[in-house]
Amino acid sequence: MTIKNKGQRVAVFLDVQNLYHSAKNLYNARVNFDKVIEIAVSKRTLIRAFAYVIKTKTGEEKSFFEALTSLGIETRIKDLQEFHGGFKKGDWDVGIAVDAIRMSPGLDVVILVTGDGDFVPLVDYLKNRGKRVEVIGFERSASLKLKEAADEFINLEDNTKRFLLTKKRQKGKN
Repeated sequence: MTIKNKGQRVAVFLDVQNLYHSAKNLYNARVNFDKVIEIAVSKRTLIRAFAYVIKTKTGEEKSFFEALTSLGIETRIKDLQEFHGGFKKGDWDVGIAVDAIRMSPGLDVVILVTGDGDFVPLVDYLKNRGKRVEVIGFERSASLKLKEAADEFINLEDNTKRFLLTKKRQKGKN
């Protein structure tokens, strides 16, 4: 049973890299973050929304970061780590977990927008402290354990027209 009422205080934590790669690999599309926030909040009281993003040396993602900010989403920015041999890493798992735990005393609902199974211990921790935890992601790329651990899993694949921007729709938005 879904328990959503206007009085619930929610915060949204967007694992941008996870969503970006899932949308690209599954649909060759981009995520419509405005619509994702809309479904996440569901007319409840939004306390804060965070997008965890990775900055590259080229800075080509600057306009994307500005677009997130214009939606009222706070961006947490980390530089892409580059290692000897060409290996690159851009990972916000610990940062997302720390922010969710830090904010949880003032929240009724924590919404994780990711499919990353590494967040199962965070979900368990928050639920054990009386928080409702909802996960939003792509069914086919989301961890089964994460979907099972959450109080609710919202599948973005149920309405790709709403949650994805295809090449044609991206041009129309500019």
